[in-house]
Amino acid sequence: MEQPFTLPARKLQGLIGVSLAVLIAGSWLSIHVWGMFVFELDWVNWPFALALAFVQCWLSVGVFIVCHDAMHGSLVPGHPRANSVIGAVLLALYAGFAWKQLRDAHFAHHKLAGRPGDPDFDEDHPDDFWRWYGTFFRRYFGWRSIAFVHTVVGIYWLALDVPMAQIVLLYGLPALGSSLQLFYFGTFRPHRHLRGEDAAVFADRHNTRSEEFGPLASLASCFHFGYHLEHHRRPDVPWWALPQARRAGVGESSLKAVEVAA
Repeated sequence: MEQPFTLPARKLQGLIGVSLAVLIAGSWLSIHVWGMFVFELDWVNWPFALALAFVQCWLSVGVFIVCHDAMHGSLVPGHPRANSVIGAVLLALYAGFAWKQLRDAHFAHHKLAGRPGDPDFDEDHPDDFWRWYGTFFRRYFGWRSIAFVHTVVGIYWLALDVPMAQIVLLYGLPALGSSLQLFYFGTFRPHRHLRGEDAAVFADRHNTRSEEFGPLASLASCFHFGYHLEHHRRPDVPWWALPQARRAGVGESSLKAVEVAA
């Protein structure tokens, strides 16, 4: 049943959003710097390094979700310049992504969700994870991202003498793992067609569904991005408020609420 749902006052929402962004991005950058330039990988501490790589993968997902909120203006409401600057800097650090290009593609996804022309959707393989991921990867990880990653790796390995095994484990694997995690929980599962089904099974024109995960599992999987129908119906809601939006019934199939445009 639908319950009243309102966001905090803009100043409070911005304070919460920026504080969480600093915590997530600050932790991500700190682990990266420490892992590259302080930590020394050996045969004794590699299990710890592997665990650190998993944490870094999760934080990488969080960094992208912060950028996603910035695209929708929900990170710092009422301050488009601040959203753009924060999003552009973090996207560049994440994988050399271009802010405007990625933001425009994401808005196209909201407009054409699950239909031809949606850059996040593979209409030819709507139930095939690996083929769809390949399409997704080719569309987003272009020459700019490839050049950025190769430049970073080259500087670390050739100029700063960071061991390649350390670069792969604490930089390469978390980056690749986060792309898989974001795609699986934030794109494939919400928008996929189960075998024998088509878009008619979805609740509305957004052609998406939400996970049944509890808040902790939802946070661990993809920073609540699995509450995807709630996000498409209310793209003004920041990631940390999506559980409240879900409890309020924003994602209920029978909901006839006024949607906020992307």
